[in-house]
Amino acid sequence: MAEAVLTTERLVLRPPAPDDLPWILERMNTPAVMRHLGGAVRDAEAVTDSFHADVAAFANGGHRRWTVWLRSEDRRIGRCGLFHVRTDAAPVTLRGQNEIGWTLAEEFWGYGYATEAARTVLAFAFEELQFPVVFSQTSESNAPSTRMMVRLGFMPRPDLEYVDPDYPPEDNPTTVWSLAVGDWTRRG
Repeated sequence: MAEAVLTTERLVLRPPAPDDLPWILERMNTPAVMRHLGGAVRDAEAVTDSFHADVAAFANGGHRRWTVWLRSEDRRIGRCGLFHVRTDAAPVTLRGQNEIGWTLAEEFWGYGYATEAARTVLAFAFEELQFPVVFSQTSESNAPSTRMMVRLGFMPRPDLEYVDPDYPPEDNPTTVWSLAVGDWTRRG
């Protein structure tokens, strides 16, 4: 497996570690952060189970969800990763496809950290893992993520939009975006 730690000018993306869990429960499982991720804070058991699945998957070469650290302060600020579209609500052609996602603690929104982390993860996806295409999903209600996808070079895929019953009506339909390796650029 390629190097598991990714770095940028301002960030370090590290594999998930057991001491990340308390921080995730406290800083990432909040109403503001969860607003566009299903709309509700999850119970501690669900967060813990999901986190342990992330740790195991990363160690076994499955999906990768890095913990994003601010380099200047050696402080956790969020998560960014590669995984597969899993919901049965998605069109059959989208299920199982490679997807990127990002989430930052609220106090770190608006500084470009998510874009910086995503660029590094996309570079890993295209250059190390040789993915031909990466998808990303959001909804029109999540304007910051939509703007970020445009900055990263993703193209809208209205042919793949769908209604996800796990999300509230204001976050439907799910909008789908794709970025092919031939269109990949680190600029933006």
